[in-house]
Amino acid sequence: MRRWLSPLCSLTLLAALPAFAAHEDIVKPLKLVVGNVRFSRDKAALAQFATEDQGKALLGDDWAKGTEAQRTEFKSLFQTIFGKVAFPKIREDFQYLQSVTYTEPKVEAGKASDDSTIVIKHPIKGTQQLKLKYALVNVGGAWKVLDVSVLGDSMLKGIREDQVTPIMKESGWPGLLKLMREKAKELEKVQLK
Repeated sequence: MRRWLSPLCSLTLLAALPAFAAHEDIVKPLKLVVGNVRFSRDKAALAQFATEDQGKALLGDDWAKGTEAQRTEFKSLFQTIFGKVAFPKIREDFQYLQSVTYTEPKVEAGKASDDSTIVIKHPIKGTQQLKLKYALVNVGGAWKVLDVSVLGDSMLKGIREDQVTPIMKESGWPGLLKLMREKAKELEKVQLK
């Protein structure tokens, strides 16, 4: 009986390996974003985002109407502005990071989603739990972060509805890029490390 147990256990473990590997492949960019932002490695954190797909989500049908040069500039400016605005605020809380736990990712047709609970133990504010939901896409065989939702609010949806869509309606690609250049200039003193 003992001889059967070992091969059976081995088969069970082998069957579980692809699921574990998929889980780790999906969670890895999430862990890298958290760790890199926490320790001021902003450019490494930004490399974990699916910038092309974010552009498509933010601009919808207007994405295809932009020239290659406009889309390239948009991606660069968006990452710069996003990193300079969001990362310092996040880093402030992450200095008190207690733990991060992830759920089992859900995968469907080149897209994945996962949830995490981030526990912050602040000396004054006490212990806080942040529940985040992530949307990821597979880009060239690697999982990249597309969107993050906090308290049910999608980062991309908020930016699209509050900023990108109204600007595009008013002044199209030229106006959007002009305003993004101005914002990036405004943030010049903030360094992406």
